Amino acid sequence: MNCLKTVVGSLKGFISVLLPGFVVIFFAGLATQPLFAQQDALFTQYMYTKLEFNPAYAGSHEGLSLDLLGRFQWVGIEGAPKTLCLTAHTPLPNERLGLGMYVYMDQLGPSTDYNVMGSFAYRILFNKSKLCFGISAGIKYYTVNWTALNPKDAGDPALSLPVRNKVVPDADFGIYYYAKNYYAGVSAKHLFQNQMVVGNTAPDGQNSYTRLLRNYYFIGGGLIHLPGNVQLMPSLLLKYVQNCPLQADISARIRFLSIITLGASYRTDNALCLLMELLVYKGLSLGYSYDIWFNALKGNNRGSHELRIGYDIEMFNTRRVSQRYF
Repeated sequence: MNCLKTVVGSLKGFISVLLPGFVVIFFAGLATQPLFAQQDALFTQYMYTKLEFNPAYAGSHEGLSLDLLGRFQWVGIEGAPKTLCLTAHTPLPNERLGLGMYVYMDQLGPSTDYNVMGSFAYRILFNKSKLCFGISAGIKYYTVNWTALNPKDAGDPALSLPVRNKVVPDADFGIYYYAKNYYAGVSAKHLFQNQMVVGNTAPDGQNSYTRLLRNYYFIGGGLIHLPGNVQLMPSLLLKYVQNCPLQADISARIRFLSIITLGASYRTDNALCLLMELLVYKGLSLGYSYDIWFNALKGNNRGSHELRIGYDIEMFNTRRVSQRYF
């Protein structure tokens, strides 16, 4: 009971001091942007791949942390999204600094885009917590395989345009605050909002193109120790992109005996998600999640699946790799 009171007290202090500033930064960015449409994939197991959307997360584990996650959405529908993401990050001997990188591939129908990003984080060390600022920089590569389409009217020039400006620079920014029993962060992806020209629809000379849109994220969560070596881990992820409603993942996981974790999540676009993680060996874990959709696609697909492999490696003899909760 005393532990629970301590956690609640810490959360109240955190919310009253730091969270308002995070929220102001987050929504101030939204107010200055024009409206378009959603682009980036969203993982059900987002709590393990925070580096992909918040570079300030780099180095938050006291060792090298590797995660490989594959998402297969709306299985059974031709051309449905398939996403792979590899993240790696570590603190440096100077514990104020963290480095990371991620490689991301997202395939939707005939189009495929790739991100290769390097991340750097600077951490302000408090007595029992850390405030981190991070930036990622790299490239985004986009291509379209028109031959994968089977159009009703063959020979449409709009469906055979070569992709130009395939490679553009990309950058992300994030803020992440964490302590032993809670964390919160805000971030923005695709800061440059670069444009990729798909082709020229001669003879009128008009270009068709896709533009990278800024995606904004807020994440928060906590850890509550329960009797019998059981931990409750609630978390929340909010995502906003221009011209789309705010999307939320509201999640809760329970870890038993430091070995197996079970959880569930509700996504506001009408999906219930089930999660599990198994600690296979020291530092090595396997994860799986299954999304049950309640929208118009419910009867036309076999759900969405995610598979994850995670591995944490001790890097510095002077530091002990603590058990991974966040």
